[in-house]
Amino acid sequence: MKKDPLFRKVNTTAHGVHHRFGGDFHEQRNGKLQRESEETRLPMRGKARRGLDYTPLFRFLLSKVGANWNEVHAEAVSRLDRPDPIFWLVAIRSSDEKEYVRTGEASYFSGLRVDEQGRLQIVNPSLGPSSLAPLCACCTHTFNGVRFTQAFDLALRPDVSALRLM
Repeated sequence: MKKDPLFRKVNTTAHGVHHRFGGDFHEQRNGKLQRESEETRLPMRGKARRGLDYTPLFRFLLSKVGANWNEVHAEAVSRLDRPDPIFWLVAIRSSDEKEYVRTGEASYFSGLRVDEQGRLQIVNPSLGPSSLAPLCACCTHTFNGVRFTQAFDLALRPDVSALRLM
């Protein structure tokens, strides 16, 4: 029995849906200071893959906390189009560990790591939806799919509060 993929396609043609458009290769290809070369005659084939949502993968990984990493990794790779998104959340080396990962404009997930016994673990299990504050008042910010409990506070934003003083 084949299992469902751990990613989904999102509608990229709908009004108001933005997925990091531009900036891949078109800026390098025809730059004003660029010399005539083979690179200027190449088509604009960017490396960015737009229109894919990996939220099902992130939820799958969170559901497998405590499980054997090799088994989790093998199942996840078999259900994905490419293995790269796994390592957006999971850190193999301790130097790559993050307490949380921002996966979208207002979506955050717990950072994961592989411990010495080869088990998948949460980097900071005490971190939750009440630990983080939203960056703006207009979006619904979520942590592991649960809405933030803190309200937006303009005073907590150092980049914006400095502008108010001017």
